[in-house]
Amino acid sequence: MPDTPPLSAAPVLAPYPVWPPEGARPLGVPPFLDAGDEVMWRYRDLGWRPGRPESVAPMRVVRDDEQGLVAWLAPGTVQLTKRYADGSDLRDVPMAERFLRDAQRVQARTRWRGAGILRIAPAELPWSVWLFWDVPEGDHPGDPAAHDRWTFEGWYVNLETAHRRDGRDTCTGDHVLDLWIEADGTVNVKDADELEAAVEQGRGTAEQAEAIRHNGRHARASFAAGDWPFDESWTRWRPDPAWTTPALRDDECWDIDLVD
Repeated sequence: MPDTPPLSAAPVLAPYPVWPPEGARPLGVPPFLDAGDEVMWRYRDLGWRPGRPESVAPMRVVRDDEQGLVAWLAPGTVQLTKRYADGSDLRDVPMAERFLRDAQRVQARTRWRGAGILRIAPAELPWSVWLFWDVPEGDHPGDPAAHDRWTFEGWYVNLETAHRRDGRDTCTGDHVLDLWIEADGTVNVKDADELEAAVEQGRGTAEQAEAIRHNGRHARASFAAGDWPFDESWTRWRPDPAWTTPALRDDECWDIDLVD
């Protein structure tokens, strides 16, 4: 990816639309949720319509205000993801046909197996920032007694549609290309080949792909500027020990159950 642009150049906010609920509002617009409230973080595909598979993560609100939404995905969270009927996922399919099989995907109930993730979605920006920590071997990631032993690993910048809010839902759509920024500040571009394959297989246009790359350059500039999602204080954040793990709502549906 070329050198980062100046932040004065406005990002392209919507390379392609993602269906939000009627009346949904941008992040940063009240009413806001309180810290500790539950929020459903939803990823919907290009062209998504009600009833189609989506990724849904029940999360705890850390902060919700004019700057955006901060939420916590707890270890072991039961969530919804998009899979194929045999349980395989997108990355199990060869790149040459990965996006040709989108219509074959179904809704699956799964469990998040990793350590927790702090996600920060800045208002009206086309990415979210995910903070990852390493939990020492032998420590359970959900044990508050181990919090002081966590080591910050880095920031994952997920390029995506600017979020739209509807009650306790926040809706976005993944843009394929991502950044991984190591704790020492080294920036790595992820899935550039997958973005090219998405264009070749009709998932998006060359113009949309370039808009996504453009947004990626702005995300790099935001990191270089030390903007709010990348403030060092977030690397020292820890979840409230009193929080329980949120669950999927009773009205959620799935086709296959992969939770053991």
